[in-house]
Amino acid sequence: MDAFKKIAGGSTGNANNAQQPGEKKDFGDKIAGFANKREGGKMSDQQVESGTDKARELYEKATGNKVDPKISN
Repeated sequence: MDAFKKIAGGSTGNANNAQQPGEKKDFGDKIAGFANKREGGKMSDQQVESGTDKARELYEKATGNKVDPKISN
């Protein structure tokens, strides 16, 4: 059940989150963070965030379609 809470953004008492106050993780960041954690957590939250932002940027540039803000902002 804790894994579902982590994916959904629920708190389980882990204070490793380097997220700025007022900034919400979008679905893409949560998925990338989950995958990073499953692979050993070699990347920081900031690196995961910049990676997902770059992927969104490349997708939008290649297709000309904007990504839904719920997925990636």
